[in-house]
Amino acid sequence: MAASSLRLGIHIPPTIPPERLRELAQLADRVGLDDLWVWEDSFKQSGIASATAALAWTDQLRVGITLLPVPLRNPALTAMEIATIARMFPGRFVAGIGHGVQAWMGQAGVRVSSPLTLLREQATAIRRLLQGETVTVDGRYVHLDRVRLTWPPPVMPPLMVGGAGPKAVALAAELGDGNLLVNALTDEEVRAVGEAVRSAKSKAGRPDADDPQIIGCEIVVTGPDAQRRLDAELPLWDASPGRGIGVAGDAADIVESARRYASFGITGYGVQPTADEPDLEGLITLLGREVKPELAKGV
Repeated sequence: MAASSLRLGIHIPPTIPPERLRELAQLADRVGLDDLWVWEDSFKQSGIASATAALAWTDQLRVGITLLPVPLRNPALTAMEIATIARMFPGRFVAGIGHGVQAWMGQAGVRVSSPLTLLREQATAIRRLLQGETVTVDGRYVHLDRVRLTWPPPVMPPLMVGGAGPKAVALAAELGDGNLLVNALTDEEVRAVGEAVRSAKSKAGRPDADDPQIIGCEIVVTGPDAQRRLDAELPLWDASPGRGIGVAGDAADIVESARRYASFGITGYGVQPTADEPDLEGLITLLGREVKPELAKGV
């Protein structure tokens, strides 16, 4: 896709205290970023609470959750929450679901033997509920008896699905309105995931097979010691330095990487700061004032 059509967003990871979200979201809105992504990592912050607050504090920003771990949630409740937010902030909310980090799910006592089966059953039930259907299902994990939302959204909000492995990527492509990519991929891996998504959607007969929504995420570090900080961050995400993962540099380097992602068919480029980012406000301003205008020019 053209870089000029690429959505540019900022991730607010749960290493950032919740009380800082308001100022950061409002700044992202002011400088013209397209998206803001909040997380629901166990056991840090609520994605639903964070997204709703960010939407209420801003005017134009699209806010997404990456990701709601379905083992922690009943699909009826998840559908109710998504529908409520979608009605309050039409066109500005993106929900993302995934099977969660299995170690964390084990800590919470909700780990299942087949995470992909659970994700399939939950995604299917949530979508049907959001479409206003009365849902009765007796699956391996999901059990609903004549459940129907009183206030389904007039327009179905995007339901993104995330996953890292090949099976999860294919399942997400089949069931979701878009795929959310993990944050520590090489260019070759990003390209391969994009191709896998298009192939899986085509096999599933999805109408968006030729132009799927794929949201990438890349760790970005700026400043004089950027490379050192990036190299220190990567092992936190099971990645090793020296493989071309992440961006260490200035606005021009971010633009170059975002354009590369766009050339791989990625439709959204999310910037993830490091855990030790000393000036998140400065990074957000840089993205809005310097990176986005360059992307708008195209390649």
